[in-house]
Amino acid sequence: MLKTNLVTILGPTATGKTGLAAHLAAQLNGEVISADSRQVYRGMDLGTGKDYEDYFVDGVEVPSHLVDIEDAGAHYNVYRFQTDFIKVFNEIQSRGKFPVLCGGSGLYLEAVLRNYRLIEVPPNKKLRKELEGKSLEELTKILKDLKPELHNETDVETDRRAIRAIEIEHYYREHPQEDSEMPEINSLNVGIDFDRQMRRQRITTRLKQRLDEGMLDEVQKLLDSGLTPEQLIYYGLEYKFLTLHLIGELNFDEMFSKLEIAIHQFAKRQMTWFRGMEKRGTKIHWINGHLPMDEKVGEILKLLEKPS
Repeated sequence: MLKTNLVTILGPTATGKTGLAAHLAAQLNGEVISADSRQVYRGMDLGTGKDYEDYFVDGVEVPSHLVDIEDAGAHYNVYRFQTDFIKVFNEIQSRGKFPVLCGGSGLYLEAVLRNYRLIEVPPNKKLRKELEGKSLEELTKILKDLKPELHNETDVETDRRAIRAIEIEHYYREHPQEDSEMPEINSLNVGIDFDRQMRRQRITTRLKQRLDEGMLDEVQKLLDSGLTPEQLIYYGLEYKFLTLHLIGELNFDEMFSKLEIAIHQFAKRQMTWFRGMEKRGTKIHWINGHLPMDEKVGEILKLLEKPS
């Protein structure tokens, strides 16, 4: 237990990560650090799955970090996340609390667990001009030539993302990466496991619930605030398809069907990433997602007590 200075709760979307992380943190006198690439944005709540109520355990709110720290429309990235994580992790430890990392963004998780050497990449206007007008297929080929092992498929979801990913790869090749100031991390990594059919069922149920709770109104409010459709489409999944519906490009049934499929595909990519993490040397202890909350927490506490 003493050698472990972090617990990481991971898993695909709709598996109950936040609730488990909060309950575990409550047991460990800890605080939760979110590793979600979209929950950093203010005003993007239902679409990113910010289950604020999950942070309450027995009526007491468990402190959480790296949620609602950036305005919608901005572009947060893995470099910013790693920098913010280091600051928050050190601050939590300095107060004698135990940090619990929670999320499904594989690149963000690995930036911490494998201590990626990350540097901030400035815009390259000349390169952007050269890439302007190329199709997404062409941009994807350029990126894969630079980076044959393309783990992060979201890099090629849109032209803008692909151009940025190419820009980053060019910069990394031209500038030797400097060591980051990542503290020594010894994390117990726990994945929440559901079979494929149950995972699909949970995704569909949650999508319907969030639409009932006003997810369309949330996206419309963001558009009314001055964000362009292109800015929201950049964030993918819910924000992409709900925006396309609101601007008249998809009817409701088309939007629901396409979004449901996209989320299922996203969950599959998340699982592929986690399996890749294991192949790259990250040990993940998978626990049965069907277990009651107290049993899941109990299993993790037992893992913490085992000698390393």
